[in-house]
Amino acid sequence: MKSKLRSSIVPIAIAGLIVSQLHGASELSPLPQAAVEPAVSYQLQAFDLADVTLGDGPFRDAMDRDKVYLLSLDPDRFLHTFRLNVGLPSDARPYGGWESPGVELRGHSAGHYLSACSLMYRSTGDETFKKRADAMVSGFAQCQAASVDAGFNEGYLSAFPESFIDRVEKGEWVWAPWYTLHKVMAGLYDAYRLTGNEQALDVLVKMADWIAIRVDGISEEQMQKSIDMEFGGMNEVLANLYELTGDPEHLRLAKAFDHQVRFDPLAAGRDELNGLHANTQIPKILGAAREYVLTGEQRYADIAAFFWDRVTQKRSFAFGGNSHREHFYPIDEFGDHTGPESAETCNTHNMLKLTRELFAQEPDAAHMDFYERALFNHILASQEPAQGMFIYMMPTESASFKIYSTPENSFWCCVGTGMENHTKYGDTIFHHSDDELFVNLFIPATVSWKEQGVILTQSTDFPNSEETKLTVECERPTRFALRLRHPSWIEGPLDVSVNGKSVTLESEPGSYAKIERKWKSGDSVRIHLPMTLHSEPLPGVDDRVAILYGPIVLAGTHGTNGLPAPFVSDTHLQFRDPEPAGSALVSDSDDWLASIEKVSSSPLVFQTRDLARPFDVTLRPLYAIHHERLTIYWPLLSPSQWQARQDQIAATEAELASARESALDHVDVGDPASESSHAYQGKDTLSGALSGKAWRRALREGFFSYQLKTEGEGDLELLSVIGARDENRTFFILADDTKLELPEWKDAAPGEHRLIRVPIPQELAEGKDTITIRYETEGSWNTTTANVFECMLVPAAN
Repeated sequence: MKSKLRSSIVPIAIAGLIVSQLHGASELSPLPQAAVEPAVSYQLQAFDLADVTLGDGPFRDAMDRDKVYLLSLDPDRFLHTFRLNVGLPSDARPYGGWESPGVELRGHSAGHYLSACSLMYRSTGDETFKKRADAMVSGFAQCQAASVDAGFNEGYLSAFPESFIDRVEKGEWVWAPWYTLHKVMAGLYDAYRLTGNEQALDVLVKMADWIAIRVDGISEEQMQKSIDMEFGGMNEVLANLYELTGDPEHLRLAKAFDHQVRFDPLAAGRDELNGLHANTQIPKILGAAREYVLTGEQRYADIAAFFWDRVTQKRSFAFGGNSHREHFYPIDEFGDHTGPESAETCNTHNMLKLTRELFAQEPDAAHMDFYERALFNHILASQEPAQGMFIYMMPTESASFKIYSTPENSFWCCVGTGMENHTKYGDTIFHHSDDELFVNLFIPATVSWKEQGVILTQSTDFPNSEETKLTVECERPTRFALRLRHPSWIEGPLDVSVNGKSVTLESEPGSYAKIERKWKSGDSVRIHLPMTLHSEPLPGVDDRVAILYGPIVLAGTHGTNGLPAPFVSDTHLQFRDPEPAGSALVSDSDDWLASIEKVSSSPLVFQTRDLARPFDVTLRPLYAIHHERLTIYWPLLSPSQWQARQDQIAATEAELASARESALDHVDVGDPASESSHAYQGKDTLSGALSGKAWRRALREGFFSYQLKTEGEGDLELLSVIGARDENRTFFILADDTKLELPEWKDAAPGEHRLIRVPIPQELAEGKDTITIRYETEGSWNTTTANVFECMLVPAAN
């Protein structure tokens, strides 16, 4: 039987109620109005999250998992260090990881949590999340009220002392205090805007008053130097506050955080991003985009547009993410910057916010092509399906794996943005103008367009299905234009029917089609979305390719060989694990994609047929692969190139076998019996196994050492067996406390092992029974040695 929603005319007053009932709550209060008229009008408006309800599908599933995680967290535990900072009592147990009381970034997750609860409340109408947001705001207000008695300037609110800002202004190192304060301010802004909490706005305004004290206490030159350090989106949140209050002081403070050394080249159309910390830049560019709307200054628009174009079109991977180990690198060096520590999820979170802002200012289907790519392939792929935990960086190395946060002892930056990512999937599926409704993304959802008295429901199983259906319900027959995104990945015209009859539309890939008519309840539109397999090379590297089906990145699965525990507090511990030998695509045909067969549509599954080596592989959407090794970028080799690689691997293994036979002494590193018999000593090390063979490495200021027998020989070499992809490691090998001169190597070796031969100076070994070999790091917090599988003393080669 048809529901009333689908069979009857729905009055406009009831339209909003239907959506709010779908949310499971009474209708939410409207969003606050701006206090100032923008200097630049948006061409499109986003819908209130309260007016969009997700349908069944992977995005709804991700939101439901995030709801469970957010409710598992305790506001008092987030507020613990804020309270202690101003002398208020707290018996809560603090969170760990980056929220630990001794970590300088402490407090950033509290702001993210406040934003996430506010967003989830707006998306679902669940009053539980408003209560959580209210509790956070109340706690912040209490801490702020105690700031003067604690010896801080009035209005100060943080989990760390105000002296951190003193250090920033003096040019001393401290871990990004303005960044953390931005998260708190953004949380307060979201709590006021999305939940109607008036106290949040009061606390936020007082924080801005405190910022004025700091900004006015130093020269403009000092201010610019102080924001060389990561400061999040301080210009954005202050510009947003100005829009709410109309107080020109807030716009002045926003402009104080305009980072001119970065803005000047971008405004002039120069890309000087190489080497810069990527996510330090993106939020400030979003701030520039907002400042353009509020001031009309074209310079801001030029900065944002040029940055967006360079990052999305020149500096991004196929799945929409960017950076390596958090930094931009030269666009012609992508081949040197794949690995387990590739695109940071925070970057994509902020690039989507920037994309959404620019699209509303001046709609372009290219914005939504990128948005779709990054949303499906990075953001959706970043959440673990069982516990709802988050990844920090998306791995781009062959046969690598995702690493997930722990519920209470990680709280990396990408956990903070991760809490927010899965609360707001409804914010960009649709946009509207006065008389046009834009369908941007093919995600099941219902939107209530209250101004027109229209409800539009999109039903789809995309990307498992190549079709989406739009159904209209309205108070009365209503004329408006339905704007349908014609994705760039569709070849040819858009196949559309209205009420079962095919219509011819004027559009081309990478644009929006238009159907303008007087719509009545029950009208439906079907859109056929034919997807084809295609490949994209790693930028600048023609023989390494990603495989896509429409906009969906397909990754190959490689089992669980050497896979460590999936949930970690320190993400860097496992990023450097050795990798098994990855597969390659081997063909001498230009039509090699024909050797990939779809074997299932729901869920999407593909299989290579006599294409991948050493064996064919299964391909699935990147967002569907967890707790398995995966490959996004594939070497594309000719049969002769593949054979040359196999010959090189065989030669390495033959050399290793010969060395073992001639070795005077030999350690199976990571094997307890072998290490014990060689007087193992170590500090801050990790060990594991790959393909059944143990390995060990040292971290940070760590080391490990063994005593090896020399048999009185003086003409010796140390042969170390390390991971094949342990390139670009800086570490030391010592023989009886003397540093050995290591050979230089840069590129990864084929297979799983690389052999390093190092001569032992004759005076160190001659006449001795044993020699101590020690592997140690260079001593900084983020360094490790290579992953060492074996070490042995062998006679020097003639």
